[in-house]
Amino acid sequence: MDASTSKRNIIAIVVISALGYFVDIYDLILFSVVRIGSLKSLGVPDSELMSDGVLLLNMQMAGMLIGGIIWGILGDKKGRISVLFGSIFLYSLANIANGFVHTIPLYALFRFIAGIGLAGELGAGITLVSEVMPKETRGYGTMLVATIGIFGAVVAALVADFFEWRTAFFVGGGMGILLLIMRIGVYESGMYNSIKSIEVAKGSFHKLFTDKKLFFKYLNSISIGVPIWFIVGVLITFSPELAKAFGIQGAISTGKAVMFCYIGLAAGDFLSGFLSQIFRTRKKIVMLFIALEALFIVVYLFFNRFDTTFLYAMCLMLGISGGYWAVFVTNASEQFGINIRATVTTTVPNFVRGAVVPATLIFQYLTPLTGIIYSALIVGLSTCVVAFFSVTRLEETFGKDLNYLEKH
Repeated sequence: MDASTSKRNIIAIVVISALGYFVDIYDLILFSVVRIGSLKSLGVPDSELMSDGVLLLNMQMAGMLIGGIIWGILGDKKGRISVLFGSIFLYSLANIANGFVHTIPLYALFRFIAGIGLAGELGAGITLVSEVMPKETRGYGTMLVATIGIFGAVVAALVADFFEWRTAFFVGGGMGILLLIMRIGVYESGMYNSIKSIEVAKGSFHKLFTDKKLFFKYLNSISIGVPIWFIVGVLITFSPELAKAFGIQGAISTGKAVMFCYIGLAAGDFLSGFLSQIFRTRKKIVMLFIALEALFIVVYLFFNRFDTTFLYAMCLMLGISGGYWAVFVTNASEQFGINIRATVTTTVPNFVRGAVVPATLIFQYLTPLTGIIYSALIVGLSTCVVAFFSVTRLEETFGKDLNYLEKH
């Protein structure tokens, strides 16, 4: 922590970052929840709901992948604060604009813009919190950011139940604008300010692919988080189809499955962050949670034969086992120097989200060959094995001094 960083500024940064991630997750999940209802209200026939829904999801994902790179580089070249609030401003405007759309092309455009905005907030927030807090306690700060932020998914599900979809988008945009008003008195990271005048390459994204050491460290940092989004993108998203394969009687609501999973993710983020501080290790806690993920994937797929209540309970447990997002992003931030830290911390979670696409495609390819249950098992356990191996290849970063540069 920089000596000039006041306690008040640290608290403000943690609060703003946490609430920014809250609105980020709110928007990310809100679209999934209101997708079908909003498309029907725009006059999309039932036969085109799937194709138009996939188009909008792909536009949002493309925006997030592109936005992750843009915001990450800007975070290292222009500063963490500018990215934090720039991303909040962009996705807030996109949310409000989404509430006014009457055509699919406009809906897709604003989903793309929202995706760009959503890509920057978490990475900038985690980078900033990691750099302003004392090295021995920064895990508590990032834990609060992720734990509070995850509850945005729960609020999104509730708001979508009580309000019309346009109003739900306006609520998200309004929350973002309020956050921008709260920015007064928040200052840049002292570590970043210290390198502004130094002649060193900042935000060199290409270095992550041309430097062998940085590349493998970057690739391992990404691999660690893939099982989390496999759980959300496959096991939870396709819970109605999986429930039929399990022989469960009664309708399964994807919205409820998502809500219970995200409640579990919030609890897991708090628990993993707390344990990493108590036991003073990132690696061992991440390895523990990946092992729990593998265990609950097996339980979910082969012991889920009772009723809808049990299935929702398993969604909760899957969420808890995947709740090391905070430690995962913090670990990525701690692996790299100041001049490329924002680039890494912003792109890593977005590439993890993007990894859901190939994981889903492999899952769909294997399903006709092995059946839906074994297809999910093969893909799920494979992501866990790769993630576990990747953790072993990275250094332990608890208490690491982050005030250094990458000079490769």
